[in-house]
Amino acid sequence: MKLKIMLLTALVVFCATSASFAVTKEELARQVVSNNPTKANEAIKNLRALGKEGLDTLFQTYQAEITKFSNTGEASDEWKRIAFALDSVAQQKDVYASKLYWFTDIDAAQKEAQRTNKPILSLRLLGNLNEEFSCANSRFFRALLYSNAEISKELRENYVLHWKSVRPAPKVTIDFGDGRKIERTLTGNSIHYILSDQGEIIDALPGLYSPAEFLKYVSSAKEMNKTLGTVQFKDRETTLLRYRLNNFNQIKTKRDKAIASGKITLTEPKDGTTALEVAPRAVTKMITEGSILRDLDDNFSRFEPQIISEDWKKLANLYTGKVVFDANSLAFIKRQNKNLNESEMTNLLTNLKNYVALDTTRNDSLFHTKLYQWLNEARREPLGIEGFNAKVYTEIFKTPDADKWLGLYTTDVYTALDGNGVK
Repeated sequence: MKLKIMLLTALVVFCATSASFAVTKEELARQVVSNNPTKANEAIKNLRALGKEGLDTLFQTYQAEITKFSNTGEASDEWKRIAFALDSVAQQKDVYASKLYWFTDIDAAQKEAQRTNKPILSLRLLGNLNEEFSCANSRFFRALLYSNAEISKELRENYVLHWKSVRPAPKVTIDFGDGRKIERTLTGNSIHYILSDQGEIIDALPGLYSPAEFLKYVSSAKEMNKTLGTVQFKDRETTLLRYRLNNFNQIKTKRDKAIASGKITLTEPKDGTTALEVAPRAVTKMITEGSILRDLDDNFSRFEPQIISEDWKKLANLYTGKVVFDANSLAFIKRQNKNLNESEMTNLLTNLKNYVALDTTRNDSLFHTKLYQWLNEARREPLGIEGFNAKVYTEIFKTPDADKWLGLYTTDVYTALDGNGVK
């Protein structure tokens, strides 16, 4: 009996002592700016383990510093430590502007999606989203999409976010020899997959879209995820097929209308088919509950090499229309380009908006319809998201795993450098 009492007393003392050493999440948040790297990194690790709650704690603790940096762009040593902690816990570079928490484990993301009945936005990219030099597309996502107040709110409230690196992003440095350098990434594309809370691919958005178009697609897919939750399991596939068919038809109708309105001439291919005659073709038909679901076929990409740049610009103006960046995104862009005068900034923004409109139009017209076709065909031979993504990078982005140089190196060009310049 005496031994029992002694053991119980020891246990109580142990628990009380352990509690005294427990560190709260608020204390962890303050420790991330410690001058002791080991202590700071341990705090960051523990906050990351808390998930979104850990990130929210950092935002609450350093709201004043975040606001100051957002307004001034002044990066003190303390801010650099705060920013590093924010980006590490969120796993996204410049997360101060988006407030988004990202999973890097798809299984963990899937569990959270099932728990919350939310869809997953799964980004595949070259490089890592929490590093400055990820591929160009993902950098534009951070600046123009994720920082957008409306998009950020939609993603934070209605999505589980996940990213995975496909391979490193190739980087080039131009050294002028006098201390000046220009650093850039070369090539590389990204794609957002929208997955249901059960893991089915609802949609796939290739490359960069305007904020308005991106928001349209993620909002629509969110509603589709809700719809899937109301239908019987046997009807989920049919529901998805119809959703993609409807989106496919909307893109094609809008594109063909813009071609006709802009009087854009497309050279006939050798088989004599003209652009406006290219319609979804019923390769096979499946009758389900009285509806006929057609396989999707769009041959518009065959005209792409023959469309001159001016016609693409005209088509972008008609298809995508005016691109608008919200105040948050504009502040982000201006913070990154503080060295520009007002005239230079105006030119930069004009060119950027034209580029985004063109990318939106090309991605929808050339690639998005193709992805809908593949997704609807995949019901016969499922690839899974990894197999589907490999197909996208091989056939859409033209950067297959088999080409370790991503098309940037060839043996038939002489450079007059030892080893042809390869290190």
